[in-house]
Order: sequence, then structure tokens, then C-alpha cells
Amino acid sequence: MTARQTPARRLRCAIYTRKSSEEGLDMEFNSLDAQREACEAYIASQRAEGWACLRERYDDGGFSGGTLDRPALAQLIDDIEDGLVDVVVVYKIDRLSRALMDFSKLVEIFDRHGVTFVSVTQSFNTTTSMGRLTLNILLSFAQFEREVIGERIRDKVAASKKKGMWMGGFVPLGYDAIDRKLVINPAEAENVRTIFELFARSETTASVVRELDARGIRSKRGRPIDRGALYKLLHNRIYRGEITHKGAVHPGVHEAIISPELWEAAHAVLKGNTHARAGRTRAAAPALLRGLIFTQTGAAMTPHHTKRKGKRYCYYTSMDVIRSQPRAELRGPQRLPAAMVEEAVIAEVRRMLRTPEIVARTARALRKERPDLDENTVVATLGQFDDMWAALIPAEQARVVQLLVARVTVGEDGMDIDLRHDGLGALASLLTPKTEDAA
Repeated sequence: MTARQTPARRLRCAIYTRKSSEEGLDMEFNSLDAQREACEAYIASQRAEGWACLRERYDDGGFSGGTLDRPALAQLIDDIEDGLVDVVVVYKIDRLSRALMDFSKLVEIFDRHGVTFVSVTQSFNTTTSMGRLTLNILLSFAQFEREVIGERIRDKVAASKKKGMWMGGFVPLGYDAIDRKLVINPAEAENVRTIFELFARSETTASVVRELDARGIRSKRGRPIDRGALYKLLHNRIYRGEITHKGAVHPGVHEAIISPELWEAAHAVLKGNTHARAGRTRAAAPALLRGLIFTQTGAAMTPHHTKRKGKRYCYYTSMDVIRSQPRAELRGPQRLPAAMVEEAVIAEVRRMLRTPEIVARTARALRKERPDLDENTVVATLGQFDDMWAALIPAEQARVVQLLVARVTVGEDGMDIDLRHDGLGALASLLTPKTEDAA
């Protein structure tokens, strides 16, 4: 007699069933029962491969496939994440989801936990090469759909801003958001004018900050206005009745708070102070990439500076050079101009914040904690990065870089930048206050 082979391991199969309407669910043998029976028969046919049906029922009767908000599906996902399921079996693919993007999200969860997906009536099985090909085709269409949605959102934002419309995000001091439009808040608007007037006749930024604190003038969130917040406010062209988008300025449909004369007076002082502050700022400015930049051999690059003819030059220098390692052991650049490297890193961050994938990922991360936000708001918020960056003082810029950049590796073939995707949600949260904070 030939010994019967035992499968390598037992595969736990979860059957998921769904019906959009509740009609007929009270029947003795309904649609959910029919789906389950077909799935059980398929699992039984795979018994030689070690497939075994779980007793738990994942039945969503009366729930649409156009959403993932279904109780049995949520329980199935929880069990998958707890490592209790190896195979998900459905009667047809549309029982799992009718939306391609939702389907791709579920497949990502399955892949992350090593779970196979099978549709018994459509020859769809991710354990086979044809099933994986079909899956990749579906996911390619889902990726295309995401990119089209991202392009449509960006085009809508650009077109709306060209018309001078405010597209959401942080409501600046001096305005309230009513029906998605900026409306002047008289009391706050008077504070904004006071800030510009004080700065226009001030000698130092510190004196303005102290005066604002003494008068009890606070930010929209009720916090003291520090140097960084002051510069950001002074550069905000919304106060001139304008809307900015990717460097372009458009007339806004909202009312201006600051007259052109007062704006020019404040900015004349701002430009005049630039040269006076430059030496002190550079001396105190932290290196943006301190602790983040390395050579291809793993040696850290530390910030250094030299002075020639009274001018300061900043570099990132490899610790191998500082420790006088033999030249033959050195690989790739060992000393780089700080400005060049930092500008390249910030340019990559800007590029990242404009990609549809990052926008979608950030929106999903934020929506868990901030269900009040939609993807349009996230797009508008991330689009404010350039304005925010220009308004930050060097110490705050360094904190933002630490939030978004994981590592910079400099090699013979160029520079690799590893970004912290988990920092995007934190950045967007900082740029997008909660409703109660903005009120």
C-alpha cells in the first residue's frame, strides 16, 4: 500500500459572504447560505492541500459592497491581523468589494499578513501565477485610478485658487471660515493690523514679540506669538486679499485686512533687518542634516565651517576624514557644501509632498484621528509647505527636517534620501488645526 501524504501544514480558511439588501435573509436557505455552501465545497476539494474551513461565520447581510464599513468584514480583518486566518474564500470578487480602490486596500492587508485570496466562481486564486497576474492587473488599474483622482484634485485646487477661492486648511488670524469662505473677524483683524503697524515702526523683532505678549495678542489657537509665528503672519498674502498657489499670486475673493501701504512698510523693515540679522542667524542656525547624513560606508558626516576673508563657509565632513582614516579606505564624497546638500533634501521633500500616493497615504493616516478632514483639505494643507518653510526660523526648519527625513546617504553615484512617511501625518496635523483650535 502507498502511504497517504500529509500536507505540510493546515491552512485555515475563512468564508466571507455578503448581500446588499436584507430581502430574503429570513428565508430558510438564503443567498448567504448559498454562497457559503459553494465556498465550503471548494475548500473541501482542496483538503489534500491542507485546507480546512473555520467555524466562524463572516456574513454581512444588508450591507453594500461600495464601502468597507461592514461589521463582519471588520471582524475578518481583525482576525487576519491576529494571525487567525490563512485563506479568505468568497463566492465572487464583488462580494468582497465593488470598489477597485477598496479591493486594493484589502489585498494590501492580505499581503501584509501572508493571507491568500480565492474567488471560487472566477478562477481567481493568488496561490497561482495566473491569479497573481490578474491581481497585478487589478492593482494597476487601482493605482491608475488613484493617480487620476490625485490629478483631478490638484487641477480643481489650482483652478479654484486662480479664481481667488480659499481651498481650506488653517484659518489665519483675522478671519473665520463660513461656508468654506474667509470672512473677516473684526476683533482679530484689528489685532492683525496692530501686528503689522508695530513691526513697521519697530527696531527689533524681539521688541515686537514682547509688545504683543504684553498686550495679550495671541494666535488663532490662543498661543503667544513667537518669532516664527510672527514671520509667517507677516508673509501671509491672504491679508492683502490675495491667494497664492505654487509661487503664483491671484486676487482673492475675500476682503483684505492690510492695506498695500502698510504691507510695503512692514516688508521694507523686514528686508532692512535681513542683513543686520544675517550674521547672528547663521551663527546660531542649526545644521539641518545633523545626525541624518552619512557616507556610503556608514560613516556619519558632521557639520563644520571655515571663514575666509570674513565670509563663513559651511560643510558636512565625514568622520572618517576627521579620524584620519587611510585614504585608500575612503569611498565617495567626504566633504560637501552644506547649502547644496540641504537644498537637494528640501527639494526632494517638496517633490514628495506633491505625489498622489503621499497625499492619499497622509489622508488615510490623518482620517483615523481627524475624521473631519477630507482629501481636498489634505492636498491644500500639504500645498502650503513652501509658504510655511519660508516663514520658519532655522531652528524650526531643522525640526521639520528631523520629522520628515530618516537618513541621507551620500555615495559615488549620488545621494539617496530616505523619508519618514510616518512624519507626514504629524506635519499635516501641525498645518491643519482642529476645528475647535481654529475657532
